[in-house]
Amino acid sequence: MTANLPRRAGIGLKPVHYHEILDHRPDIGWFEIHPENYLCDGGPPHRYLEAIAAHYPISFHGVGMSLGSAEGVCNTHLKAIRQLCDRYQPAQFSEHLAWSRNDSRFLNDLLPLPYTIESLDVVSSNIQQVQDTLQRQVFIENPSSYIDFKQSDYSEPEFLNRLARQTGCGLLLDINNIYVSACNNGFDPYRYIDSVDLACVGEIHLAGHRIESLPNGQKLRLDDHGSEICKPVWQLYKHANTKLAAHLPVLIEWDNNIPSLATLIAEAAEADRIQQEYCKT
Repeated sequence: MTANLPRRAGIGLKPVHYHEILDHRPDIGWFEIHPENYLCDGGPPHRYLEAIAAHYPISFHGVGMSLGSAEGVCNTHLKAIRQLCDRYQPAQFSEHLAWSRNDSRFLNDLLPLPYTIESLDVVSSNIQQVQDTLQRQVFIENPSSYIDFKQSDYSEPEFLNRLARQTGCGLLLDINNIYVSACNNGFDPYRYIDSVDLACVGEIHLAGHRIESLPNGQKLRLDDHGSEICKPVWQLYKHANTKLAAHLPVLIEWDNNIPSLATLIAEAAEADRIQQEYCKT
């Protein structure tokens, strides 16, 4: 799987860092944006993004396509994303294996779906529509989940592998999401990684999460991207790198409690260091 992003770590682009990035041009591989934050014609967001995109590769990570919706992808939203892609020509475009739209109403969350024969057909059709419209390969991210569905025909890795084979999409492996889901639902995160067709993976995500205590005493891990990456996630990332055939782009996600730019760059440097040490090619 060939990724168009540099095969090193990048970070999410946040408005609070616009000036520092432009003033100091830090040594970072690339920046990721959520395209939904730029679905306007002009103004400061576009002025800063254009200036930064002149110096760094940019990746689009969509959060509103709702690829799991049985009613299909919203054509108005897809058209707006196509126009933004035409404007900035991002090096890579990714979306989530999730749904957030029903009966033409958008929900402000990325919700999981059962992995059934029927949902595989729905998601495959939606991915194909997005790829045909955007005229590019789309990378699909594994979700974080908090409860298991009562019935599924495939495990999550099987579902992702089948999506890649049926549509030609790439896979985005979110290591934190695997760890969060494994802790919440009681499966082995290492076996999960070993089950994914890593030849289809073109990008990796790393992030922090928080732990909530439920009234029954159980611990629930929430994928909030609001803290540093924890040690078990770094360990899982090391394991993934021992299995990869080549270095990949790696994103440090931090969307809440935004830290200093230096903190993000330090985590990106650690991701690069581990990849250099554990992935030999």
